Amino acid sequence: MRSRLAVALAVGAVVAAGGTATVAALGGGSRPGDAAASALPPGTAKVERQTLHDTQTEDGRLGYGPASTVTSQLRGTLTKVPDSGDKITRGHELYEVDGDPVVLMYGSKPSYRALTVGTEGSDVKRFEKNLSALGYGGFTVDDDYTSGTAEAVREWQDDIGVPETGVVELGRVAFADGPVRIDSVQADPGEPVAPGKKILSCTGTRKAVTVELDTADQRLAKKGAEVAVTLPENETVTAKIDEVATVIEPGEQGQDPTTKVEVTIWLDSAKAKKAAARYALASVDVAFTAGTRENVLAVPVTALVALSEGGFGVEVVKGATSGYVPVETGLFADGKVEISGPGITEGTVVGVPE
Repeated sequence: MRSRLAVALAVGAVVAAGGTATVAALGGGSRPGDAAASALPPGTAKVERQTLHDTQTEDGRLGYGPASTVTSQLRGTLTKVPDSGDKITRGHELYEVDGDPVVLMYGSKPSYRALTVGTEGSDVKRFEKNLSALGYGGFTVDDDYTSGTAEAVREWQDDIGVPETGVVELGRVAFADGPVRIDSVQADPGEPVAPGKKILSCTGTRKAVTVELDTADQRLAKKGAEVAVTLPENETVTAKIDEVATVIEPGEQGQDPTTKVEVTIWLDSAKAKKAAARYALASVDVAFTAGTRENVLAVPVTALVALSEGGFGVEVVKGATSGYVPVETGLFADGKVEISGPGITEGTVVGVPE
């Protein structure tokens, strides 16, 4: 018995497994055209040669990308914090402790020690790069904190209004990859602070779309893959996946935590930047393309028949007769499925439901 009724269930399993499957051939030495159908199918379709795209649209959030937490490395009293939405660039105050600023500088790693004459290391070079970018001179940007560096630091300390010691105390500088936008403030002026105290969370200042995928949709999240982002007024821009991370979300009221795949898409092209500029935060649609198969033979998914011998086949119609032919399936996309099998060529007529 051949049944299209069981195909929907089987195809669902195939797509969940990644969109491809190999179908077993008919047993007993059967050839294409054997096992004639008792009646012609109610409808027909032709095998077409085309390009298939495995696409899936998911909900996304337009904003500024993932937020990171800024913690204090100083001990004292918090005297000033920024407002949510503020944008801060290199050399400017991020927050205040005991009336003195904690200054933002650019770098991929945090501070972990004070810097003074004789200190050597990549953290010295990172700080000196920033000092030079802010217009201070008299030293060489390298791994060595020299007396020239200390003199430039005294000048910098005078400008920001802290004691001119020539020593960069741990916690006076906070590093970020670039300019930041304050996402939220987690402490209020007047609160005591100590190393490890959470002060605020921040993001970058570039627009980005964030999508949370179920782990079953991991195949969609390929770094560098192109996606189409549809903005609230139905304007669509193309962009690329920049970051893919696995995140664990805590469960509520005793429920188990859930694992998600977080995808970040930075809107860096001129067109995307212009289109997204009018929105601060918004819901968007993101169309992912998980796979593409060019120049393949395809039929409607409804043409697949579950064969009693196992696997899938199609009912090939020739004039007033028809017979079942086993096929191998490839990519499933847009209601079509890639197929190949004996006698399956472009223009072959196959049965489909009404």
